[in-house]
Amino acid sequence: MTDLDLDVRWFAGARSRRGRGASPIQVHRAAPDTVILRQSITDNYEAPFLYLLFGKDRALLLDTGATADATTFPLRETVDALIEAWLLDQPNAAFELIVAHSHAHGDHVAGDGQFADRPGTRVVGHSVGDVAGFFGLDDWPHGAAELDLGGRVLDVIPTPGHHPSSVTIYDPITGALLTGDTVYPGRLYVRDFPSFEASIDTLCAFSAEHPVKAVLGAHIEMPTQPFGDFPLGSTWHPDEAPLPLTVRDLHAIRDAAAAVANRPGAHRFSNFIIWNGPCRLESAVHFGRLLLFRLCRR
Repeated sequence: MTDLDLDVRWFAGARSRRGRGASPIQVHRAAPDTVILRQSITDNYEAPFLYLLFGKDRALLLDTGATADATTFPLRETVDALIEAWLLDQPNAAFELIVAHSHAHGDHVAGDGQFADRPGTRVVGHSVGDVAGFFGLDDWPHGAAELDLGGRVLDVIPTPGHHPSSVTIYDPITGALLTGDTVYPGRLYVRDFPSFEASIDTLCAFSAEHPVKAVLGAHIEMPTQPFGDFPLGSTWHPDEAPLPLTVRDLHAIRDAAAAVANRPGAHRFSNFIIWNGPCRLESAVHFGRLLLFRLCRR
């Protein structure tokens, strides 16, 4: 199993948008065949993480970020450069890029259009039918499928709850479990609570049977100080919590979800918050609720 280098200092943003200056995409090579990209928080407060995994025959780009405009968010240019460098050592004229998504919210699919005309590229659709059909998940949301990148076979696991078409990717080469918005150090917005509980149960059971070295989600919304979180919309994240979570955290989320399943609203724990209600991109009302939640804590 390849060790992942996850000791990285992510750009913390700026107190105001006038404090820009960082690259629009921070690139970190966590392993020779594994790249973590992060959209700059000063360009979009979501600052999503994207993952590029290389095999001998194809690469997987998981998510395309929160911005469509290639001039401000040059995702294709960045990915093309990374693939070109990869192919210097492993030339393959038929090398393919698969662009897939942890789920279909706008901050994870906005850059899809940059790859629409790219040769040797397949962009997976966003619906449950698109995702299940592409990966061969015939019994959605049950079971799992395999995606062979060429000498690197990934497991694709349906994990709805945050979004109907959410998936988690497991990479046995590195032991990374890529969980999108289902699990990360931040506000876990749950649209369908029974599905979310079932998905967390699935991840816990999967992790009991497979060596998981790091649980890597799509955002960081909490500082290193336990129980805190950065304000929604903030472009300044000083002293962020580490991106990786653990199998122990999966169990903690499972237990916490069981405890709050019948209690709408935000429920705060040391390194995650379970939001039992509408997702942030589905309701403008929840921003007011979040403010009320903060006021009630004072």
